[in-house]
Amino acid sequence: MKAFHAYDIRGVYNQDFDKNDAYKVGFFLPKLLKTNKILVGRDVRVSSPEIFEYLCNGITDAGADVHDIGLSTTPMVYFATAKHRFDGSVMITASHNAKQYNGMKISRSGAMPVGYSTGLQELETMMNTLPTEKAEKKGQIIPFEVKEEYLTFLKKYIPNMEGLNVAIDCSNGMAGLLIKDLLGDAPNYIYEELDGTFPNHEANPLVPENIVDLQKLVQDRKADIGVVFDGDADRVMFVDENSRFISPDLMIAVLADYYKDEKGGFLQDIRTSKAVGEYIGDRFEKNMWRVGRAFAAVKLKEINGVFGGELAGHYYFRDFYFSDSGLMAALILLSVIAENKKKGISVSQMMAKIEAYQNSGEINFKIAKKQEAMEAVKKAITKDETPTAFFDFDGYRIEFPDWWFNIRPSNTEPYLRLIAEAKSKDLLDAKVKQMTDIIQQFA
Repeated sequence: MKAFHAYDIRGVYNQDFDKNDAYKVGFFLPKLLKTNKILVGRDVRVSSPEIFEYLCNGITDAGADVHDIGLSTTPMVYFATAKHRFDGSVMITASHNAKQYNGMKISRSGAMPVGYSTGLQELETMMNTLPTEKAEKKGQIIPFEVKEEYLTFLKKYIPNMEGLNVAIDCSNGMAGLLIKDLLGDAPNYIYEELDGTFPNHEANPLVPENIVDLQKLVQDRKADIGVVFDGDADRVMFVDENSRFISPDLMIAVLADYYKDEKGGFLQDIRTSKAVGEYIGDRFEKNMWRVGRAFAAVKLKEINGVFGGELAGHYYFRDFYFSDSGLMAALILLSVIAENKKKGISVSQMMAKIEAYQNSGEINFKIAKKQEAMEAVKKAITKDETPTAFFDFDGYRIEFPDWWFNIRPSNTEPYLRLIAEAKSKDLLDAKVKQMTDIIQQFA
């Protein structure tokens, strides 16, 4: 089975894993998490019903009960896990991946993630070495209604959007399950119908071609802001009134404006623009950590941080059990945008106050010798310049007075990822070229 990764279980269904693997995951999960009941939700992908069936057969054959919340967003599973004190849950989803993919996101008590280093490796070992001896008494599948309770929670964050013209692309994913219950019919919607074949575009807003329709909708409807969700609605991204994509890490800074009356820390990942920390200043204590929910949610809880975010469009909240929610983030950020609109400040003007650097975006290199390439870049760059800051907990982030870069191996895909930022485009282009030339030697 090739589907175990740092954050979750995920891959091409019937290639990287199949229904028999799903059964084994279910069978050994109660043992791993030391619980006799598992909460299960699923997205609308074509393969999700079969995975649900075999996962649940495994859980119940092990003698545990399944509490089935049916079709759901991933954050809805987090909410139910923590709110109702489940010691284990599974969301069947492949998040933003293409339609042929599927997977399982596993959480333990408090909706804390189970990553490869915190349980998935042990689960994999169980699946490969232990027999599936059925319990004397088979568990039950129990319907568990949580949608209305989750909506009630989210409605606390609904902004006053009077006068705000919003365009929303649900990507035919799970955001469409809840969005109109929250924002009604006023926004301009596209692709809000649930469709696991993703007929209009893949549910990955980080790919430029997948936001073209939203950008056109913003232009056609003269919207103040465009909003786009990924497939399981744990991520959200935005385009401004000019249809320009907003780098998701910059929205961490906007969250600081919403939480202006609270005290504490915030979390950013190692790829986050320096502009975020500079904009927030000393209003909140800055904490930087590794990429991915398996690390971010745990770290935010550890520091009891108020909020956090990632370049990939995940936003985490203390008020949401330190978990990420695309819908909650959208509601909060729209409230700040609406307040600024009333003051005559557009989204592009908001972002201009934050964005202070030229940024390369994340550049991917498909190479085998990732570590060797990273070491070569580090050695060459630090040979002639003295860093002002150095971080090595997720690849390397090395900062200099006028620029910085992060180089890291992907935890989910066969890529080495590079991102750089500088005070001028000329400096950025020169540094990116220098590092690219080094990396390509290891192709």
